Amino acid sequence: MATRLTHAVRVGRDLVGHALGAKRWWLVVLVLVCLLLIGFVAVSASPLAPFVYTVF
Repeated sequence: MATRLTHAVRVGRDLVGHALGAKRWWLVVLVLVCLLLIGFVAVSASPLAPFVYTVF
């Protein structure tokens, strides 16, 4: 499990490093929005779901 997490962190760091080095700021925004949506989906499957729907 720890190796999968470290691999994901390394891939994310490489992606952000490439986006910043190549001046592709929109890619960083796209990744952050995707992570935010994944977070909303993960929370909506939990008992905190009623509080997520008040955000929208």
